[in-house]
Amino acid sequence: MDVLTSALVIRQLLPWHENLKKRQVKAPEIYISDTGLLHTLLGLKTMSELEAHPKLGASWEGFVLGEIIHQLRARPEECYFWATHAGAELDLLVVRGRSRKGFKIRRTVSPAVTKSMRVAMADLRLDNLDVIHAGENSFPLTEKIRAVSISRLLEDLKPLK
Repeated sequence: MDVLTSALVIRQLLPWHENLKKRQVKAPEIYISDTGLLHTLLGLKTMSELEAHPKLGASWEGFVLGEIIHQLRARPEECYFWATHAGAELDLLVVRGRSRKGFKIRRTVSPAVTKSMRVAMADLRLDNLDVIHAGENSFPLTEKIRAVSISRLLEDLKPLK
């Protein structure tokens, strides 16, 4: 896995874990870096085949994850995922210095705040949480949680300082 990661074929997100009173997932998340390669490995030749495939969500998540990391200019050692065995999770946690930014990736046009997001905000003391979605517009969901359209990612998501 380390060789494939070094060759940029796969992306490994290490788990973030803290001393919480919750059981946390401690195995890395693995993504194929190139969604075209993923689609070829799955034997998908058309958009309709992709849209009908059970790995559509994983493909979307891997693509968006790469775009977020690139836009933030985050280093691999700053990028994690977080999950508890009770079901709370973040697709991406970026930690730089004292700053903590959380991301959920949803292939929906109408994102909403979930219990999992509230748990992540509280337990991880996030500065903010962005829900990256497939809709057209970006908008606030709460004071520290916003929905960011994938089509507005470059405008709405600023690189880390």
